[in-house]
Amino acid sequence: MSVAAAIDAGLMPPARASTRAWLVFGVSFALLLSDYMSRQVLAAVFPLLKAEWALTDTQLGGLGGVVALMVGVLTVPLSLVADRIGRVRSVAAMAVTWSLATLACGLCANYGQLMAARLALGVGEAAYGSVGLAVVFTVFPVTLRASISAAFMAGGVFGSFFGMALGGLLSSQFGWRGSFGVMAAIGLALAAAYVVVARERRPADATGVLKDGRSVPALTSRAVVTGLFGSPQLVLTYVASGLQLFVMGALTAWTPSYLNRAYGLTPQGAAVAAAGLLLACGVGMVVCGGLADRLAARRPGLVAPVAAGYGLATFVFLEAAFALPHGPLQIACAVLGLFCAAGTTGPAGAIVGDRAPPALHGAAFAVLTLANNLIGLAPGPVVTGLLADRLGLPAALRLVPLAALAAAAVFGLVGRLRHSKPNQRPMAIRGKT
Repeated sequence: MSVAAAIDAGLMPPARASTRAWLVFGVSFALLLSDYMSRQVLAAVFPLLKAEWALTDTQLGGLGGVVALMVGVLTVPLSLVADRIGRVRSVAAMAVTWSLATLACGLCANYGQLMAARLALGVGEAAYGSVGLAVVFTVFPVTLRASISAAFMAGGVFGSFFGMALGGLLSSQFGWRGSFGVMAAIGLALAAAYVVVARERRPADATGVLKDGRSVPALTSRAVVTGLFGSPQLVLTYVASGLQLFVMGALTAWTPSYLNRAYGLTPQGAAVAAAGLLLACGVGMVVCGGLADRLAARRPGLVAPVAAGYGLATFVFLEAAFALPHGPLQIACAVLGLFCAAGTTGPAGAIVGDRAPPALHGAAFAVLTLANNLIGLAPGPVVTGLLADRLGLPAALRLVPLAALAAAAVFGLVGRLRHSKPNQRPMAIRGKT
């Protein structure tokens, strides 16, 4: 066997999930909760910041979008670094960084300082989604990829829920600055727990160390590019996932403000109510991921069409919600739309995991994260804020579901290309094999 083949073989997942696998998943999930709690607590205090510092909706949207922008820009290079120096130690460093940046947010005296602190928070969070998922994938079987991807990434939605709910409650007791302090403390505690529970996998893993301690030559640039972008299904999945998460980014940032303005709720009440609505995203993400695995158990080609169906359902229900007058029927349609809004996360992760070589899983998930942020999560809040300043927030939100319709079309194209074989061959490296 060549050295390159040994690397790939060492990264192949087990046939069944062990107790340790679920323990690693648990602490990784909790850390992702902290990640998004630190990120989305800001949305809960939007009304307070707007009133205290006289900010425009565009400025508020910028505070929300800058984190996703930094995640998008840095996720690939930081993920490659993590693959080389060790994923667990890298994750711990990331968590400490975003926690300290969250603490700094609560100490800011003006908009410029808060923007700088949010930028630093984005640097800390940049590669956790990709590196954390790569760690989890090494301990779970292939047949659970959509379910595990969805369940892991649901931590982002549940983290947004807790960030908004706790942020609203804490801000009413301790002010908006106190909310950031509590989130920072949670992140630091979980970073310590992660180091204790998780450990580096070194039986020929992406760190380049074989069982006998020999160093593995680096992958060629051409092999990396081919592995990440050589499959049309991979590239289209990156795009489709990003388009769908445009909806998530916009609604996560602006739902509290919409409820505050449209229903007359207090900032605290709007934050809690919005968190409850967005909880449907997390539940839907897990359910939709499990359903995709079940439907694709005998027909793997169904994963992409199922994702397309989730995008179409998102468009239909959210368009109906923003077209209806305020009331229970509007809320019911919004819940159904939000239930499907993040449903493509599991299928997208499964497609990337199947199409990218195991030795490049960390980088492949980083590219997926890059697309999710640069196409979806970063522009979602900003574009919606720009439209809200010109058209009003309700009209702006009614345009947001169009991104889900586009995502459904692209996932449909991925399904049509399912005849191509997964890119699982051993990777070429520099030097002799």
